[in-house]
Amino acid sequence: MPKPLDIPVPDLSGKLALVTGASDGVGLEIAARLARAGADILMPVRNPQKGEAAATRIRQRTRAASIRPLPLDLASLGSVATLTAQLNDEGRPIDLLIANAGVMNPPTRQLSADGFELQLATNHLGHFALVAQLLPLLVAAKAHVTSQVSIAADQGAVNWDDPNWEQGYDPMKAYSSSKIAFGLFAMELQRRSDAAAWGIRSNLSHPGITPTNLLAAQPGMGRSTDTTAVRVIRAMSRRGILFGTPASAALSAVCAATSPDARGGHLYGPKGFRHLSGLPAEQPLYSRLRSEPDAQRAWELSERLTGVRVKA
Repeated sequence: MPKPLDIPVPDLSGKLALVTGASDGVGLEIAARLARAGADILMPVRNPQKGEAAATRIRQRTRAASIRPLPLDLASLGSVATLTAQLNDEGRPIDLLIANAGVMNPPTRQLSADGFELQLATNHLGHFALVAQLLPLLVAAKAHVTSQVSIAADQGAVNWDDPNWEQGYDPMKAYSSSKIAFGLFAMELQRRSDAAAWGIRSNLSHPGITPTNLLAAQPGMGRSTDTTAVRVIRAMSRRGILFGTPASAALSAVCAATSPDARGGHLYGPKGFRHLSGLPAEQPLYSRLRSEPDAQRAWELSERLTGVRVKA
């Protein structure tokens, strides 16, 4: 077995970090690494049992870890509003927010509780509403906000004319569209932070390719068995061939969120072959994320669809 990869992480004692999608896979490893550095972890999860199990796993690895699972379904704007209202009432500034959760490639078009295409709702709109409604706590801490995109954001395009894919649904194209929109939002967040002096550092990370539940069997999404792709990825990852592990894939987001050298408006990902695995490093921003007009358009579309207006 290859030696596990790791990076230096500053002392995060006294810092509050919120990590979405931390009940398994890459998200769990992100939360675990931040906890090992001393951060207090908020773990908003859709499945409370998985959240408690993940928290227990992290505490077993770092006995003093402070982990707090909270209920959140990113595909429900009502659930996002409930969580953000609770955290705003508590009033503790949030130092780090890593927007990691996502869904990938439902074989047939599915809708969220609010009637949005599921990948758009979960990967982008839910995170947009989360950040927008937590903005006072993020500004108070001059937070680092890291949005986890995907190498899929380097292909395809935002389906501007039909963001909910009511016509011609294609699972992979819809996934890429959601991730590009999410990346554009993160870029616009940095520009708006600079313009309004919010002090927020917003950047991007991607995990490369690693065996997670994104392509595993998920009957709730209409996928009754593991995909061939995830079986191949698991086998090669176990042998240290080409693909990363969840622990190594987590390092890109950890680096982007915590490194004093990480910059707002930049992308961080594995520096191995074709950026599939390896230690994290700054990478060229994907061409689809470079357009300021597109970023403004994504922000405005997000406000219109969610009904959430950004107020610092």
